[in-house]
Amino acid sequence: MKEQLQDILSLLTDQGADYADIRVHDIQEENIATENNKVQSLSTAHTYGYGIRVFVDGALGFAGSQEFENMEATAKRALAIARASRGAQKQPARLAPRQAVVDDYQTPVKIDPFTVSKEQKLALLFAAEAEMRKAVPDLFKTFGSLLFRREEKIFADTEGAYITQTLFMSGGGIEATAANQQDVQKRSFPNSFRGDYGTAGYEYVEELGLVENAARVAREAKALLEAEECPSGHFDLVIDSDQLTLQIHESIGHPIELDRVFGHEAGLAGTSFLNPDKLGFRYGSEHVNVVADATVPQGLGTFGYDDEGVKAQRTPIITKGIFANFISSRDTASVLNQPSNGTARADGWGRIPIVRMTNINLLPGDKEVDELIAGVEYGFYLATNKSWSIDDKRLNFQFACEIAYEIKDGKLTGKIFKNPIYTGITPEFWNACDGVASEKHWQLHGTPNCGKGEPMQVARVGHGSAPARFRNIKVGVADVK
Repeated sequence: MKEQLQDILSLLTDQGADYADIRVHDIQEENIATENNKVQSLSTAHTYGYGIRVFVDGALGFAGSQEFENMEATAKRALAIARASRGAQKQPARLAPRQAVVDDYQTPVKIDPFTVSKEQKLALLFAAEAEMRKAVPDLFKTFGSLLFRREEKIFADTEGAYITQTLFMSGGGIEATAANQQDVQKRSFPNSFRGDYGTAGYEYVEELGLVENAARVAREAKALLEAEECPSGHFDLVIDSDQLTLQIHESIGHPIELDRVFGHEAGLAGTSFLNPDKLGFRYGSEHVNVVADATVPQGLGTFGYDDEGVKAQRTPIITKGIFANFISSRDTASVLNQPSNGTARADGWGRIPIVRMTNINLLPGDKEVDELIAGVEYGFYLATNKSWSIDDKRLNFQFACEIAYEIKDGKLTGKIFKNPIYTGITPEFWNACDGVASEKHWQLHGTPNCGKGEPMQVARVGHGSAPARFRNIKVGVADVK
């Protein structure tokens, strides 16, 4: 394979390409789900192909195929597209410099998830469902799911890079849904929207504790049916890391993507309220420290190299509340005369790499969770996302959570409320943060389905945080002044 790729790259150089790269992706996935003690889905998927990217005079051409015997013809098609694109380009693209390396990277795994039988995986989900039914026999629905992925990648380019990678993903989750004639309520574990995922082997699933947490999840779903609606007003909130995962994703992760900032990517989910002049802008309080870290163990946005051959790295994004960096590809970073920080990824062989989040993490603070709660006279501890909405510049947002635990006189009272919703404006919200819990409370969550681009690409991203406290946040749907 290496000789074939290098021959094609030499051909492209000889025929006038300024730069070219080839990515080969071999992807295998397995998706298992159970519902109400029955198998809901059990599917496997496999795709194998390559994509060739060519630059001529700053114009991009791309072509992909699964016909490896016709790679030369595919390469010439990409070259022809690049030449044809020169007439339409407004500004020639430049690729930021990068060290070309020959290397190999593999996700550290203890148990290859594809060596574990489907029967064993189904038994785990059925056991979790049984525990939910045992705790609350009249649940409307129980659900469990597991998802696994193995991706073999090769990257080679005309600058001399040749990188092979094997990336694994494992994870899953459970849900309990309770219903009566007036209402439907759900609790999820370890996170909503099918759970939690990491770059790891089957050991990641074994450590989630799906069976161990099933009864609690079921009881909370049932209790929410009888709970009062969450009050409306302005309250102090302590927000759990499972909800902060999405808050970070939507109100920090997406706005810092440099292709959005430049308007290259706006069709699917908008642009950004940020621009290069905002570097140095106060994004949040002094307690808000955020990094883009593609090196953190088991992060779903962790890898060895991005799909432009840039080594994975840890980049400060917000330091003591001050905005410090965007995330970038080689062509977007060059506009700012910076090196790429290695966040260009494609969701397969048939797509070009675009700027994608790696692991966007809120760093831990120095508080105990009890200290955060102790500082609240009256407010709520919110957990687990239920729904969300955010405008196309990532400024005005609304998040709904599955559950609100009442805080009164600095203590959890044991009372819960259903349907908590909070709203805000991104910089105001992060400036309202006055404490983040310490490292021992810090958790890394993985999201396997971040969509972006046209045609849409799906990326696997991660977010770490500990519970954090926010002051005077608008809660509820009433028109509260």
